[in-house]
Amino acid sequence: MSLLCVRVKKAKLQGPPDKFNTYVTLKVQNVKSTTVAVRGELPCWEQDFMFEISQLDLGLIVEVWNKGLIWDTMVGTVWIPLKSIRQSDEEGPGEWATLEAEVLMKDDEICGTNNPTPHKILLDTRFELPFDIPEEEAKYYTTKLEQINAMTEYSFEEEVQKKPLPTAASQCSLEDPDSAVDDRDSDYRSETSNSIPPPFHTTSQPNASVHQFSVQSRLQHQGDVCDYCTDSMQSYDLDYRERRGLSPTGSSRYGSSGNLSQVSSQLSELEHDNDASELEERRDRDSYHSYHSSSSCHQDGKDWYSEQEEHSDQYSEKKYEDSDTSKKENNLTGVPPGQMDVQPEGETEKQDNSFYEDVGPPPFAPARARWIRAINKVRVQLQEAQLGNEGDPSKPPWVKGGPGGGLYGIDSMPDLRKKKPIPLVSDLSLVQSRKAGIAMANRTSLKDEELKSHVYRKTLQALIYPISSTTPHNFEVWTATTPTYCYECEGLLWGIARQGMRCTECGVKCHEKCQDLLNADCLQRAAEKSSKHGAEDRTQNIIMAMKDRMKIRERNKPEIFDLIRDVFEMAKIPHTQQMKTVKQSVLDGTSKWSAKITITVLCAQGLQAKDKTGSSDPYVTVQVGKTKKRTKTIYGNLNPVWEEKFHFECHNSSDRIKVRVWDEDDDIKSRVKQRLKRESDDFLGQTIIEVRTLSGEMDVWYNLEKRTDKSAVSGAIRLQISVEIKGEEKVAPYHVQYTCLHENLFHYLTDGVGSGGVKIPDAKGDDAWKVYFDETAQEIVDEFAMRYGIESIYQAMTHFACLSSKYMCPGVPAVMSTLLANINAYYAHTTASTNVSASDRFAASNFGKERFVKLLDQLHNSLRIDLSMYRNNFPASSPERLQDLKSTVDLLTSITFFRMKVQELQSPPRASQVVKDCVKACLNSTYEYIFNNCHELYCREYQNDPNKKDLPPEEQGPSIKNLDFWPKLITLIVSIIEEDKNSYTPVLNQFPQELSVGKISAEVMWNLFSQDMKYAMEEHEKHRLCKSADYMNLHFKVKWLYNEYVRDLPACKGSIPEYPVWFEQFVTQWLDENEEVSLEFLHGALERDKKDGFQQTSEHALFSCSVVDVFTQLNQSFEIIKKLECPDPNVVAHYMRRFAKTIGKVLLQYADIISKSFQSYCLKEKIPCILMNNVQQLRVQLEKMFEAMGGKELDSEASDTLKELQVKLNTVLDELSAVFGNSFQPRLDECIKQMSDILCQVKGTGNVPASARNTVAQDADNVLRPLMDFLDGNLTLFAKVCEKTVLKRVLKELWRIVMNTMEKAIVLPPLTDQTGTQLIFTAAKELGQLSKLKDHMVREETRSLTPKQCAIMDLALDTIKQYFHAGGNGLKKTFLEKSQDLQSLRYALSLYTQTTDTLIKTFVQTQTSQGSGVDDPVGEVSLQIDIFTHPGTGEHKITVKVVAANDLKWNTTGMFRPFVEVTMIGPHLSDKKRKFTTKSKSNNWAPKYNETFHFILGNEDGPECYELQACVKDYCFAREDRVIGIALMQLRDIADKGSCACWCPLGRRIHMDETGLTILRILSQRTNDEVAKEFVKLKSEIRSPEEGS
Repeated sequence: MSLLCVRVKKAKLQGPPDKFNTYVTLKVQNVKSTTVAVRGELPCWEQDFMFEISQLDLGLIVEVWNKGLIWDTMVGTVWIPLKSIRQSDEEGPGEWATLEAEVLMKDDEICGTNNPTPHKILLDTRFELPFDIPEEEAKYYTTKLEQINAMTEYSFEEEVQKKPLPTAASQCSLEDPDSAVDDRDSDYRSETSNSIPPPFHTTSQPNASVHQFSVQSRLQHQGDVCDYCTDSMQSYDLDYRERRGLSPTGSSRYGSSGNLSQVSSQLSELEHDNDASELEERRDRDSYHSYHSSSSCHQDGKDWYSEQEEHSDQYSEKKYEDSDTSKKENNLTGVPPGQMDVQPEGETEKQDNSFYEDVGPPPFAPARARWIRAINKVRVQLQEAQLGNEGDPSKPPWVKGGPGGGLYGIDSMPDLRKKKPIPLVSDLSLVQSRKAGIAMANRTSLKDEELKSHVYRKTLQALIYPISSTTPHNFEVWTATTPTYCYECEGLLWGIARQGMRCTECGVKCHEKCQDLLNADCLQRAAEKSSKHGAEDRTQNIIMAMKDRMKIRERNKPEIFDLIRDVFEMAKIPHTQQMKTVKQSVLDGTSKWSAKITITVLCAQGLQAKDKTGSSDPYVTVQVGKTKKRTKTIYGNLNPVWEEKFHFECHNSSDRIKVRVWDEDDDIKSRVKQRLKRESDDFLGQTIIEVRTLSGEMDVWYNLEKRTDKSAVSGAIRLQISVEIKGEEKVAPYHVQYTCLHENLFHYLTDGVGSGGVKIPDAKGDDAWKVYFDETAQEIVDEFAMRYGIESIYQAMTHFACLSSKYMCPGVPAVMSTLLANINAYYAHTTASTNVSASDRFAASNFGKERFVKLLDQLHNSLRIDLSMYRNNFPASSPERLQDLKSTVDLLTSITFFRMKVQELQSPPRASQVVKDCVKACLNSTYEYIFNNCHELYCREYQNDPNKKDLPPEEQGPSIKNLDFWPKLITLIVSIIEEDKNSYTPVLNQFPQELSVGKISAEVMWNLFSQDMKYAMEEHEKHRLCKSADYMNLHFKVKWLYNEYVRDLPACKGSIPEYPVWFEQFVTQWLDENEEVSLEFLHGALERDKKDGFQQTSEHALFSCSVVDVFTQLNQSFEIIKKLECPDPNVVAHYMRRFAKTIGKVLLQYADIISKSFQSYCLKEKIPCILMNNVQQLRVQLEKMFEAMGGKELDSEASDTLKELQVKLNTVLDELSAVFGNSFQPRLDECIKQMSDILCQVKGTGNVPASARNTVAQDADNVLRPLMDFLDGNLTLFAKVCEKTVLKRVLKELWRIVMNTMEKAIVLPPLTDQTGTQLIFTAAKELGQLSKLKDHMVREETRSLTPKQCAIMDLALDTIKQYFHAGGNGLKKTFLEKSQDLQSLRYALSLYTQTTDTLIKTFVQTQTSQGSGVDDPVGEVSLQIDIFTHPGTGEHKITVKVVAANDLKWNTTGMFRPFVEVTMIGPHLSDKKRKFTTKSKSNNWAPKYNETFHFILGNEDGPECYELQACVKDYCFAREDRVIGIALMQLRDIADKGSCACWCPLGRRIHMDETGLTILRILSQRTNDEVAKEFVKLKSEIRSPEEGS
């Protein structure tokens, strides 16, 4: 026992640094250890490894691997013989070794390497010399040594001798899972599921939590493991050497670091209950060890993982390789997985003991038996623990422990993953561990020594004197002197002279047309003939010529005979002896040859129809030599069955069997023909069989051939031929012999000298597909086939069958595809002259219909399985393998074509669909693999920081605590899709319309990802443990993935994806948070702006920076929403509604803050304008935001919100403008007061003559100066500081204020004391009291404007109007003209210049509701009015009858004498009677008058310009009568009717509006006009106060 120390130092690799991420694997004596991976072309590991070595005749295998995303690739190998390693106690500098590309195998062991690469590695290897160790340690090593010695007592070689390999129940190869497709599997289901255990091992999955399985599947999963444990003792019976042969170096047993077998990972789950010490103890007891120095141990802190890895490494070769097989045995024996009875511990032991009794001692080491028992013990404990969990079988049967705790579940997200993970390979080398092809259960010829010996002799015979170099006949035209018959067709040689052809050498005679059908060797035939006729000398000459020819053959082509000897493994001496024997048999020819031939004519298919009925009456003639026999006739059948047997004896090997099919005719024509040609019947076809091509028992279909070019022939005939050749009674048919030759030759060239690979011959041309081997081997098979009558199609099918066992080798799929295409063409492309269907032709194949169909079915299934793992079997990094992938699909297509065209199946699975299903299956497993190994793969591929701390296993998968997992997964998904798109799509381009791997990849990956993502987001929604920004970031990545790869897929076009809905809650949450951020930002922006004094942001921008800041933040927020590019309109609508609310809240808050403080800024010069500009800018930006959010397309609710907001901001701006305008009121009042004073000083009355107009303009300028000075300064400032919209609003406010102030202060000054309008009324009652009104006017500085002053005011108004218009820069002229304030002022001015009649007319026409709306009448008066119009003059006569008064409300203590005063009011009445009064009635509150009065109106105006006022008064002597009530009747109301009688309610006073009051005030100033005075008095009357009131 020796201790081997290896220090892996560093390496020099040729290539770019970013290409390499390498680690080193050391293998010796079934133990494997691995370094860490290091990036760069000059990696430095400096790691020590120690191994206990018991056999020094082995070697140390050093492999350098380059890590990849899905699999690792080998850089090179070094093999160091242990005997060459030095012994030393000290480390040395190490030696540089060149890495080589290939390993050399001998007896299933690596014995060396070859094919150097440019890469080198520095290794220091030494055997440790013995040294003194403490006693305890010495005891430990002694125990260890005993255990190891015990383990090696039974070697694997002894295992094989003691227990032969049992044969499988079906033709499935248990060694090769891919061939385990038993005959019951229907190939037409196009199954691509990975139900068959994959032929590789996978990485232990840190994410493969138990929560990923449903309860049922979990129990079944545990059941599978239990089955494995129970049956693991039965699984020893696989031949170790054979298994090892299937799995070359670098296979799955030596997977890269961290790779555990499938069963290993299952066992690791079972081992959770046992603590680390128990695991350590079991490991110490039962295994070899690899000891790592501290530098290589547990670098990432994953104690359990490293320990488990070490554990699995030690057992991987010896135990886990049985796992798939043992599982499959369970399934093959009919026991469903998970349904085996679990027995208690005692019963298990009993079972083990009984097993020993039945079979004898186990053919493996006791240590291994102990290991299996330990596993069984763990299983039973688990079972008990599970049953102990209060009977809850769903409760996980383990707990999280310490370092030995095992796999961690994703406990934080229990329902996230519900699917069972499918393992996926991660090493490129694992492709090699897959068998190169389907298991050929029928290849018995490789082991049939008796058959091989016979074929060996026959091959030598065929090659020493091959047909291809035989002497041809020397034909010349010949004249027969006697009736002579053709040797070939036996027909008469017709004619007078030159009837036929004759060979000058051997004398054979035939028709000219038959000379090509004679293919016997002339020389051999001449020898036979001479020996029969006694021409000994001639015979000797011929024999000597043949001997010379064979000698030349042997001398010129020694490689042929050497190859035959090597193929059949013959020693040199026996081979020389055989050559002599064979030569003699050739020379003997047929002189010593005889055979018994039995021919059974079974049936025929697809014969020509010769009769008029469309059928034929066939029979068959069989002729051997001169003996001829015939069958019975089958009438009216083109597919006849005869089943007749004939016996012949043959003494000439160059004889031929002539089988001819005839159509029997029994008419005159046929009888005549019989007389002339000895043939009365129609010829249906023939087959000529060389006797030398017959051997043993044969059941063969022969195609019927033509006899002449004119023959119409079709179909085939089936013959059973039994040949007993003297001395060769028990031999196989030549087809079987050919198969034996071809298979052995193929086996030798591939597995013997080709290291398992297939050498593709370099052949070109149309018949290149018929070249199967290189020149020498090809000549062997061709000569054998030619000699013994093997059809070329049989050769092709045999080679196809051979290649099927190596279809995974480089270049083979392309050859197989071409071969099968030509086989298809042979059977399917029938000629015009034959009406045999393709399936019938195929049924007549000598290869065997069932055999070939079964082969294709098996191959089809295996191809599907391999395509379902195309990423492993055909890595994108290898152009050669990609080409093989393309050819594999072509081969699959050829199989489909064969099924359709040759087998004529109705609907075989379409090749495109099969490939599509395979691609999907591969992508499913790829996704599962990257999901379950996401963290590891991502770190390996994309993380360059070696110092970054690794995550514990439980945090490597999806979690609700963070979202780190998903971006990594998306990155890996993208790399997979890109690889499919760029590498696999151009290769798999046979079905461009139906199959695009890139698109399928994107679709499958997205569908699987979306399911997982949806579950994850639902779970996150419940807990919300991550920041909303993290969810947004993830949303962007998912959006990018969808838009980049999925959006344009046919399946997704026109449909709305689901992913926006998954994130809707999180985006809404982000929007909620963003609203708070926006409001905080708003306050901050305003505070900053306030500190800076609301400065303009620039000379061109008239607003301050707070607006910019607020909208910058809002726009940024909106950009984020916009960049989500959400394709779901409903989700977009929700976002827009939410964001619209945020905008509303922020902008209204801004406006509110501005409004509250605006008043305090009004006295400052620029700030109010800038603040109003800010609000206006809010409106402008809001409009832009509205357009950006979709404008008219925006969701109606969001749109309404923003429109409402716009209206509110408009209102705010109006309010601010009004506040700002009102702040100028005091200064404007002062200016206009000065204007009023200047106006008062203007003298002159009446109309202004033209000459005085200039003075008026000058006066107007003087009057306007105070106002203009004020406006000029302010409006210039506003024009600079205000935005145009704000400026117009300010101008409108100022315009309004100026107009109103001028009207009130100059044109119609208000009556400000409490008597107000009352004074006008009371003062006007007595005309004599008008002086009081005058006094009041003077006191209130109310003046009546003169016409000149009015003219000045008119001119001033025009000037002001022009000023506010400002040449188009200010307010629009139309606005100014239509302004209510200007119209009111102008109207007031115009009233000053109108006549009394006009004013009264205007009053009557405008004051339409003077007496209406009497809510509290004080009585009523009954009037009857009639209107008469003179037909000539047009004058109007109004007759008024005062009928009575009623219900007068009047309290008095004295005499009550009511009377009615009736007054006509209107224009042009100054010279007419206007007022009448009735008589008074004493003390009557309902007096009746019945008095009639007549008013005469002129013809200037119609009745509509007049009104009738009736006033009921109480007559008082010597003082003014008291007014009781007033009623008003407008004549326009009765003008149409012509008369009216009604009760009119009496009101307390007349009602009038501003216009009426203005007219009244103007008329009240006309003291010299009686009509005016009377009108004012009438309209200002009110009910007198009652006594005691």
